[in-house]
Amino acid sequence: MISRIDLRGDAFASSLRDGAFDRDLLPRAELDVEAALEKVRPICDDVRHRGTAALIDYAQRFDGVRIDRVRVPGTALKEALDGLDPAVRAALEESIRRARLVHGEQRRSDHTTHVVPGGTVTERWVPVERVGLYVPGGRAVYPSSVVMNVVPAQEAGVASLAVASPPQADYGGLPHPTILAACALLGVDEVYAAGGAQAVAMFAYGTAECRPVQLVTGPGNIWVAAAKRLLKGRIGIDAEAGPTEIAILADATADPAHVAADLISQAEHDTLAAAVLVTTSVELAEQVETELKRQTAATKHTERITEALAGRQSAIVLVDTLDQGLTVVDAYAAEHLEIQTEDAAAVAARVRNAGAVFVGAWAPVSLGDYCAGSNHVLPTGGCACHSSGLSVQSFLRGIHVVDYTRDALAEVAHHVVTLAEAEDLPAHGAALKARFGWKVPTS
Repeated sequence: MISRIDLRGDAFASSLRDGAFDRDLLPRAELDVEAALEKVRPICDDVRHRGTAALIDYAQRFDGVRIDRVRVPGTALKEALDGLDPAVRAALEESIRRARLVHGEQRRSDHTTHVVPGGTVTERWVPVERVGLYVPGGRAVYPSSVVMNVVPAQEAGVASLAVASPPQADYGGLPHPTILAACALLGVDEVYAAGGAQAVAMFAYGTAECRPVQLVTGPGNIWVAAAKRLLKGRIGIDAEAGPTEIAILADATADPAHVAADLISQAEHDTLAAAVLVTTSVELAEQVETELKRQTAATKHTERITEALAGRQSAIVLVDTLDQGLTVVDAYAAEHLEIQTEDAAAVAARVRNAGAVFVGAWAPVSLGDYCAGSNHVLPTGGCACHSSGLSVQSFLRGIHVVDYTRDALAEVAHHVVTLAEAEDLPAHGAALKARFGWKVPTS
């Protein structure tokens, strides 16, 4: 069901290149965003020129549903909330409460540095004015993604939020009612029945119904990722999210039933979802393989999970030591990384590259997906080695405010002129000379 990669003995040493682990040796899903660009380009151009009419056409073409408007009526949001299962509402409210606790602590404060007497630089943190939040709606329903996108944006102080999610034939061309209910719970009243690349284009270019945004966040399929890449620059983006992935670093103390269940939990998302176990224990690896077969056969989405676990993106990786295991998981840079080892907190503290780290047996990825308070919109495809997950900071911009008096400028003017002339940009220096009668003070 799941392949093995044996890096014990000499195999680990041969996997190093100039002291760094060769990331190409690790399992990874194929995701050719560059090839998808050429397919989404005409879609985005069409939305740019035809607006709502193009979105309506694509709803029929891609989602199999006829709609006459893209914006979801306010009455539909209210009805979705009124009809929400009380248990689901309670769970969403708790998810929102915990997310607000965590994200509310992330907001940065303005800070002023007194560089010299009379000279200050203040860093102001200003929220993006308007953002578009994308919520997938393919194989599963993701009201949790509404929470994870909306809460940090609200905590950052974003004034204008719009949510897009694909129209559903089963619900009269509206997004799934649980998604609409989550929007209503969060006070978001601007929601659009649009999915895929066309939704990103709607946010970027605007239509008669939807004003353009400055930033688009949220996970999606390869077409969403390609549209983000294509339109980056016109809009800001959080990331080009690929298929979800989990890596687990485990030793002989881990419970194989827990490990298998957690691997399956992410494989459930998509046939391209990645499930990777890195372990020092051959016995654990064998027990996990047995558990994967048993648990997969008993779960709902057996075919999807089986395909994901058997894919090239999933594997059990054997290493000799936890130090080697840390090297491997840092090279992999997983979206979600579980540490199921002895003294898991100490091992987790050594991790350098991961979207989110889950410590010990009682912090599974599923907790982070819904109710840990952390954000589940995380970097995939190894991007965790240079990128962060969604947070309040994603919706803030730092602006430097420079305030100098005449005396403070005079003190440093000769250095500015010297550097300007060293770069052969004399007009830069002249901008200072003009302020001092063309004779710059020398000290």
